[in-house]
Amino acid sequence: MCLFVVTADDATARWAAKVIDLGGGNRFAPLVLRPSGVPEITDESQARADPELAVLSAMAHGRDADTGKSVQIALAAQMASLGLDADRSRLYFDLVLFSLSEAARRELQSMDPAKYEYQSDFARRYVAQGQAEGLAEGRAALSSLIAKQLTSRFGVLPEDVRARIAAASLRELETIGERLLSAKTLSEALDRIQD
Repeated sequence: MCLFVVTADDATARWAAKVIDLGGGNRFAPLVLRPSGVPEITDESQARADPELAVLSAMAHGRDADTGKSVQIALAAQMASLGLDADRSRLYFDLVLFSLSEAARRELQSMDPAKYEYQSDFARRYVAQGQAEGLAEGRAALSSLIAKQLTSRFGVLPEDVRARIAAASLRELETIGERLLSAKTLSEALDRIQD
């Protein structure tokens, strides 16, 4: 039989680790995991290799006096959980946030995600992919909106005009959108994207 005790602080760990004399020469010694026994995982590749240990690290060290270190550990754990299934990712994210001190939580939340530079190739690749997909979706939606507005203002659009609008850059679409307000003809609204 084995008793494994996980403690939130070293004082409780010392108490829980005391050997219990059962009598008749029998003694019972629980196995105790204390926060200081959990490695401080700040390296994202190490965290990705063992996401559960990374989360345990954030839980054990999230209230350390060194807030900066706590935030680094939390970031590594959060990045490690990104590649997991959605349920585990949400659970781990919540456990990490709950385990942080108020100061560490504020520091983590005050970070500007737009300015954060991802350290791993994994994160850079997927963030770049998401940004590219978002831009493509945004450009397609704006293209569709511009086509509808032009149709509403100038009537059914010729197929070549629809193709040009679909292929236009974001800047060109924005320019057309601005011209729509004052253009008197379709040609005037599309001036810069026509051959």
